[in-house]
Amino acid sequence: MEMAQIRYVLAAARHLNFTRAAEACNVSQPALSKGIKALEVDLGGPLFHREGRRLLLSDFGRSMLPHMERIVEEAEAARHLAQDFQLLERAPLRLGVMSTIGHVRFARFLAQVDAAHPGMELAVSEAPAGTLRERLEAGEIDVACLTRTDALDRAFRLHPLYTERYVVVFPPEHRLGRMNAVPLEDLSDEPYVDRLACEMREMVMEVCVAQKVSLYARFRSEREDWVQAMVLAGIGFAFMPEFSVSLPGLMQRPLVSPEVSRDVVLATAPGRPHSPPLNAFLRAASGFGWPG
Repeated sequence: MEMAQIRYVLAAARHLNFTRAAEACNVSQPALSKGIKALEVDLGGPLFHREGRRLLLSDFGRSMLPHMERIVEEAEAARHLAQDFQLLERAPLRLGVMSTIGHVRFARFLAQVDAAHPGMELAVSEAPAGTLRERLEAGEIDVACLTRTDALDRAFRLHPLYTERYVVVFPPEHRLGRMNAVPLEDLSDEPYVDRLACEMREMVMEVCVAQKVSLYARFRSEREDWVQAMVLAGIGFAFMPEFSVSLPGLMQRPLVSPEVSRDVVLATAPGRPHSPPLNAFLRAASGFGWPG
């Protein structure tokens, strides 16, 4: 069953005349008749019959007509969808973002993408780094915003965005506010809010152990908003990427001795062809004024 044959049948059913149907399909009348005959053989029954000079749909043809109309409608819908996809009109893009990425600044980038490509349908999901890697490998998302690691370098194609320092975050009137920068050793035995979702948490903890810095975690959470709220409430300080601090009123100072930073990247699956919306998204990211 070919799409052209279905169109021939629908035209013949509409005009009840093979000559006019052929003209409507822009083919010769013998070609149209041959196509309809081949479809009748394929379906196992006549779609038309003649009464004198009149061409009429058979009962079999009448029963098949709604199905053929739906096939043509679905094909047209698929064609329009493909055109929209290529032209970035109603073109879906699935983005995964770590919860530790500063959403306020990243949202400015997404707003610029939306203004440049209003037809792009962007779906953003938030998850830990490991989950995003699995979803990217499985094709469940098209691109992920992650912290660069050696393992990520080996497994994915990376598109650098920006580098950000880790800072010490604390409430107003805290003693740390009198310092221009905070050496790690000055935080020993200081009440601490533990960011469980931090992808660099283990590395920071190892540095603390190596420098004999003792941290007392009075509150732990995987949620960035809860961590910042507890810091502002005076529960303790927290280590955070500088562009992730979003709660008004929080104070911050650079962490020094040692300095800690991370590289934020977009990751895509190697060898997987980029869709038009993904290409547009990556071009926009390359030209954006990070960190936003």
